[in-house]
Amino acid sequence: MHRECANYNRSLPLSTVRFSKSFKRSPTALEWARFRKNARRMRKLGEYGTLSVLSSEVYSILQLCAINEPLFPNMKSLQLWHVAWKFIPFIPLFLSPKTAVIDIRFSDSHLAKAAIASTIATFPIMCPNLQNISLHPLPRDPAITVVVSGMVLASNRNALRCFRVDSLLTKKAREAIYRLPDLRELLVVIERNTSLPSLVLPSLTDLTITYDYGSDWLRVFTGAALEKVVALTFYSGSEQIDGFLEEFETVALAASPQNELSRFRLHTSRSWKPNYSSLLQFTQLTDLLVEFSCGDVCSSTVDDGVITNLARTMPRLETLRLGGAPCCKIRTGVTAKGLVVLACHCSDLSTLCIHLQVASLSASPEIDGATSNAESTTPWKDCGLTKLEVGKIPAPEGLGLAAALTLVRIFPYIEHISSVGGSWEGVMDAIRLSRNIVDCSSKEHPFSTPRSCLADTPPGAALENGS
Repeated sequence: MHRECANYNRSLPLSTVRFSKSFKRSPTALEWARFRKNARRMRKLGEYGTLSVLSSEVYSILQLCAINEPLFPNMKSLQLWHVAWKFIPFIPLFLSPKTAVIDIRFSDSHLAKAAIASTIATFPIMCPNLQNISLHPLPRDPAITVVVSGMVLASNRNALRCFRVDSLLTKKAREAIYRLPDLRELLVVIERNTSLPSLVLPSLTDLTITYDYGSDWLRVFTGAALEKVVALTFYSGSEQIDGFLEEFETVALAASPQNELSRFRLHTSRSWKPNYSSLLQFTQLTDLLVEFSCGDVCSSTVDDGVITNLARTMPRLETLRLGGAPCCKIRTGVTAKGLVVLACHCSDLSTLCIHLQVASLSASPEIDGATSNAESTTPWKDCGLTKLEVGKIPAPEGLGLAAALTLVRIFPYIEHISSVGGSWEGVMDAIRLSRNIVDCSSKEHPFSTPRSCLADTPPGAALENGS
């Protein structure tokens, strides 16, 4: 067993260690001593599905052998994802007084309320100086609320830097967590009629709010002091989603007048037609995600006008997702002209997910004309976009090469088109082919097709000339 444990010295995840699924016998005293020697070198454990590598019988034996001291006495960070319910009771086995980071994702939390509650209760006892605690998802249950709140009150609150626990809190715990001077990241779960003290968190940079009813989330911002917040995320199950962005603009500017917000994310399962103009005040955004369901009828209203306004006011955008996964029932969408304006203003954009009018990709866009009217004070720079997400939007039939040439002209670095069913793979193949045929790649961009090469080339001409 000591040879397997020696792999920990190389900081390998537990799933790469060559353990047997179960022991044929308990380890001898010598074997256990060798294991302990190497286990003291373990500092970090983190991997998807880690605990399922071994059987519960193995963990039971390890638990018995390490009854008087931590299994890994110098463990500083524990990150476990997709933890099945039967392994939850063994989580404390990996903790030590030096553990400062706990990040756990449960796979079936609804089956293990009692096990989760008893495990969480051990955290402040075994890890008295926790700095980062993240637990998802947790069942909505009074017992979970009590034990999580107890963890907050029993922890060294002066040490906490990140608290992202998917649970309601008692009034006393809320009052404590909303007043921590050094807290950087916070997840807040809001329930109807919950008493919410104002957030006074001078060091907070990342705030996530989960709520299910009406506009209750507004109460978190009442009297809030959030001068340093740069990232805001909302998860809403509320049916009253209309007017959300307008209300957000008002309260966010009041709570953080410096307007330094760089990441804004909103996730809702409802159909919705948001007013994106309310976001134009936030000119420093690098990540903008507004995700909702199209339902039976496409509810996306993103067109060239919307995308142009956003691009002109948010030149730092790196990720842009508007709407849910693009659907095949599209009523409106962005054309090639809108993509040109987006690429012109947002040269750092790397990921894009919007509803597209694919028919517009069959005609070569007038890049020079579009950019000259874009009121840009800087010359065109190749947009860095590498990933385009098109969802269920069907690829243009018979126009794969034309669409490919249009896309590669606007986004010369594009590497991946993500679609449901892979219908766009032909377009991506054509993009790769066009780069091989049009032999005018510059040294600066060896894998791109410069705009000058295609400026006067109609779609399809490159293939005809090349053949």
